[in-house]
Amino acid sequence: MSSTDIASIMDNSRELDRLRKDQEEVLVEINKLHKKLQATPEVVEKPGDSSLSRLKSLYIQAKDLSEREVVISNSLVSKLDTFLPSGAPGQQRRKMDGSDQKRRRMKSDSDISRLSPSMRSHIEACLSLKDEQVAARVTSDAEKDEWFVVKVINFDEKTKEFEVLDEEPGDDEEGGVQKKYKLPASCIIPFPKRNDPSGTQEFPAGRNVLAVYPGTTALYKATVISTPRKRKSDEYLLEFDDDEEDGALPQRTVPFHKVVPLPDGHRQ
Repeated sequence: MSSTDIASIMDNSRELDRLRKDQEEVLVEINKLHKKLQATPEVVEKPGDSSLSRLKSLYIQAKDLSEREVVISNSLVSKLDTFLPSGAPGQQRRKMDGSDQKRRRMKSDSDISRLSPSMRSHIEACLSLKDEQVAARVTSDAEKDEWFVVKVINFDEKTKEFEVLDEEPGDDEEGGVQKKYKLPASCIIPFPKRNDPSGTQEFPAGRNVLAVYPGTTALYKATVISTPRKRKSDEYLLEFDDDEEDGALPQRTVPFHKVVPLPDGHRQ
C-alpha cells in the first residue's frame, strides 16, 4: 500500500467525520423544529410562517448527507478490498451448474429489496441519475483533480460503477470524439435539482465549493461571495481560484444547480 493510497483512505475517513458532524447539526435543527411544532402547532397557520418549508429543507439536506455518506463508505470499502486477500489459502472455485445460476439470478433480482434502507436509498438514487448530467472526477493524479459535466449512461448495481459520457467533443488530437468513462460512485456528485431551488442546500458566504465555470463544462474550486437567497435570484456570486484579471479576482454568477460541495482533499 503506497503513501498515496493511505492518504486517499484518510481523506475519505475525514470526509465521513465531516458528514456525520453535518448530520448531527441538521438533526439538532430538525429536533428543535419538531419541539416548536409540537408545542405551538398553530404557528404554521400564521401568514408568512416558514416552519414547514424549513422542515422540508432540513429533511432533504439530511437525506443528501446520508446518501453522500453511503457513497464515501462504499469508496472506502472498495479501496480496502484491493489490499485484502480475495479468498482463503487453498480455496477452490466450484463450477456452477444450472440450478446455481438460476439461484444467482433470483438473488440478483431481489438484492435491492434486501439491502439496508440507507443502502437501498443510495442504489435507487444512483439508478435515478440515468440520462442526468452530473459532476464527475474523470482524472486524478498527484498534482490535480479534473472535474467535468458528464451525462450518466448507466449505473452497474454489481460493480457500483457509473458509465458516463463527456458530451463535449475532444480535441482534434483525440479525433474530436466524445469520451466515455467508467467511474466509481466516489467520483460522481449529483447536481441540485433545477426545478427545486427551495429544497436545495444553500452554501453560505465564505464557503468553498466546486462550480461550473461560466461558458465551459469544467468545474473549479470557488468561494461563495453571495447566496441566491440574499441575491433574490437563482444564482450564486462566486470568486474562482486562479481566475485573476488585472490583479483581482472577478466575481462571476453561476446558477445554483451548477454548484456542488467541494470534495475533501480536492487538488487544483
